[in-house]
Amino acid sequence: MVLVDIHCHILPGIDDGARDWMTSMKLAREAVQNGVTHAIVTPHTLNGKYLNHKKDVIRLTENFQEMIDEAGLPLQVFPGMEVRINGKLPEAIDNDDILFCDEDGKYMLLEFPSNDVPTYSSNMVYELLQEGITPIIVHPERNTKIMDDPAILQGFLEQGCLVQITASSYTGIFGKKVEKFARQLIKAGQGCTFASDAHDLPKRQYQLSEAYDKLGREFGEKLVQAWKENAKNIINGDPVDMHWRPLKQRKFFGLF
Repeated sequence: MVLVDIHCHILPGIDDGARDWMTSMKLAREAVQNGVTHAIVTPHTLNGKYLNHKKDVIRLTENFQEMIDEAGLPLQVFPGMEVRINGKLPEAIDNDDILFCDEDGKYMLLEFPSNDVPTYSSNMVYELLQEGITPIIVHPERNTKIMDDPAILQGFLEQGCLVQITASSYTGIFGKKVEKFARQLIKAGQGCTFASDAHDLPKRQYQLSEAYDKLGREFGEKLVQAWKENAKNIINGDPVDMHWRPLKQRKFFGLF
């Protein structure tokens, strides 16, 4: 059975993921243990600390695949990026220095700062969509501004963005508050797939199998299969549908 991880940091020495090849191979084995058959390796770029270039990520990914094959692991890796929203993003796209989730450049992982959503984000998303690029907003369940005001995420859904939820958020690794918000987003259809977002860091282990098991228990196997199919569609550049609804408004006593 095919299982695609669209977001992980397991290339060595290129961001805060794996520090060396030994660590990369350890994470590759963990991916296989989680049932992953295909993984998009997605180092950070344009986030103020890491600026990675397309040619370097492709080269490292090819080297990584050779090591994986030599080890006999049933895993295929593909070059990608986790792109921080940034005023320099349009220039990087024009210079062909951004990697997407698919070969046709239809889907791009888009990251916001942990505690903010810049005011220009909606305009930049509009520009990306006009260029035929669908942003996949990564781990909004861990963004404190979106947690405080979920309507912000809804605005991006209305524009046509997709949403990826981190598996370990849903399994509770990041705490009860994040876990609860992840569940609320899932229940409202405001997510289309899980990803590991695996790093060689505390709380950043592979949790895909655990998350899908939990999803099946809480929401049924039909949704599990739909989310796994969505990940396959993303890597293939095929259409992904999200049937979402707004989160229920908070009720406050004393207000009418």
